[in-house]
Amino acid sequence: MYQANPHIGTDNLVRIVKAIRNTIISLGGQVRFETKLTGIKVRDGKVTGAVVNDGQEIGTDSIILATGHSAHDTFEMLVRSGVPIEAKAFSIGVRIEHPQAMVDKAQYGRFASNDRLGPADYKLVEHCANERSAYTFCMCPGGEVIGCSSQAGTVVINGMSFYSRGHANANSALLVGVGPDDFGGEGPLAGVEFQQQWERKAFVTGGGNYCAPVQLVGDFLAGRISRSLGQVEPTYQPGVALCDLAECLPGFVAQTLALAIPAMDRKLRGFAMHNAVMTAVESRSSSPIRILRDESFQSLAVRGLYPAGEGAGYAGGIISSAVDGIKAAEALIGK
Repeated sequence: MYQANPHIGTDNLVRIVKAIRNTIISLGGQVRFETKLTGIKVRDGKVTGAVVNDGQEIGTDSIILATGHSAHDTFEMLVRSGVPIEAKAFSIGVRIEHPQAMVDKAQYGRFASNDRLGPADYKLVEHCANERSAYTFCMCPGGEVIGCSSQAGTVVINGMSFYSRGHANANSALLVGVGPDDFGGEGPLAGVEFQQQWERKAFVTGGGNYCAPVQLVGDFLAGRISRSLGQVEPTYQPGVALCDLAECLPGFVAQTLALAIPAMDRKLRGFAMHNAVMTAVESRSSSPIRILRDESFQSLAVRGLYPAGEGAGYAGGIISSAVDGIKAAEALIGK
């Protein structure tokens, strides 16, 4: 009741999502598994139906499009359908893992062993001399690094904690902002293509078998390939491959991280510890596109299409996505 950032836990979320689904069904809704939106039927600039992957058309005059930020195939379908989309900024970088005990000591000092204190977290940002910024995001005390690839031949990582936050490692995204000027391409899907480029490079650098490329922080700062692990055991499954992360990060991102980590160590003692582990690539911090909409929450070109949430480019996390979904629902009810 008093925490500013209360923790639910991925294990609890599984049960919560099931309860949400059962509530929807009890109120007359349907939940369709293994069903993908493959097209939108439009007549005179208005939605008339949704086409799904078995060829079935669902007749409707309204669609709330809440895809999440990794639905690249849906983004491509929308572009083909003439739905206005623009590329937008997001962030790319790594997950960094430290011993949770080190983070507790840095944050709590002599109280680190007190049973009344849960595992400590942190939030850091550094504005670097190269006019770029690095920041930590989605810090997971006592958690693990997980695989989130949504396409073959790519490695994408994220982080999570169970409710207990009881694992040995702390992890956090360590990211650098990127924008349309960095993408090296044009068009609304330039950011998507930029993501895919570095996700494929992470796959290759990791050995082409869905292992993730990793490097010790000390070796990364020294510009040398890691040859062995230290006291921090990486948590990513199915495994990791020691490498030079410069091979699977944009050059300016690697440079910014190298500038930021020592500065962050002055704020959180131990952040730059030699044996901390960096795992690549975290590229799905937020959506690389924005589906353009007006004040009524409808697409500029297709009336009845309500782009909502993080995937649509209007939120940056769980809570802001939820709020945007509520606003989209209210707009639809008002119509």
